[in-house]
Amino acid sequence: MNILHMKYAYEVAKAGSLGKAAEVLLIAAPNLSRSIKELEAELGITIFDRTSKGMILTSDGEEFMSYAKSILGQITQLEKAYKDRIPTKKKFSVSVPRTCYISNAFASFSKNITDSTVEVFYQETNSQHIINNILNKDYKLGVIRYAADYDKYFKSMFEEKGLNYELIAEFNYCVLTSANSPFSQKDSITAQDLESLIEISYADTFVPSVAPAQTFKEEITGKSERRIFLFERASRFDLLKQNPDTFMWESPVPDDILESNNLVQLICQDNRKEYKDVLIYKEDYKLTDLDNRFITRLCDSRRKIFLK
Repeated sequence: MNILHMKYAYEVAKAGSLGKAAEVLLIAAPNLSRSIKELEAELGITIFDRTSKGMILTSDGEEFMSYAKSILGQITQLEKAYKDRIPTKKKFSVSVPRTCYISNAFASFSKNITDSTVEVFYQETNSQHIINNILNKDYKLGVIRYAADYDKYFKSMFEEKGLNYELIAEFNYCVLTSANSPFSQKDSITAQDLESLIEISYADTFVPSVAPAQTFKEEITGKSERRIFLFERASRFDLLKQNPDTFMWESPVPDDILESNNLVQLICQDNRKEYKDVLIYKEDYKLTDLDNRFITRLCDSRRKIFLK
């Protein structure tokens, strides 16, 4: 059945005449009359009696019109639900390592979110959770940090899991310590200098196809016999700021964070270990405008902080 013809019949019934209905529908009266006749022929009933006083519903026409009114009402509700609904919220989600230049980039990115409806999810965690967020949860982007020695393990895993990967940064860790540390005035520091300090480390390292115990052992970079292990990023600044006998290995840190927390970062002569930060996302995922804006801020932050 032609729904348009049903609408025509309904308007004719409301108006009581072809001429008035034709004016409302903005179609020629002869065309409207022909449409009504085609509908009657298709149904095998007479919907209207054509009289000198206008179009009068027959008994079959009244029954038909009760159905038509219900059907057309449902069509109107359906159209309204999709035409007038609230715009779909834009979403942005990223999982990242606990590091300053990325949080700096995220803060800059947040200042340029001008969309009227948007939800943003930002999580700092370890590499295992980042990968799981991309594969099994609704996170779209991730930044994985790993030692360059493990490059083949991670790239093999990315390809196996169907993940795109793009290098964001390569760097050597600096030593982050209090400005009141006994070594803070040195231009550089040695591994032997660090033996007298307490090392602060994150406790949840991960490398695919490598035993956690082996990874954990290799990620302990110094010979210090005193260590504090953390699972979140905020506490490290309080520890470093308040205890001048602590230090932490960290990627380059922005000057404003160093100043506000009374910290310094030093080059360690004995540290030759390289690290990589790699952006990952599913192969079938198309980057959105929000994604590209964040990636731009991420690269800007890396250049500004790493190349100063």
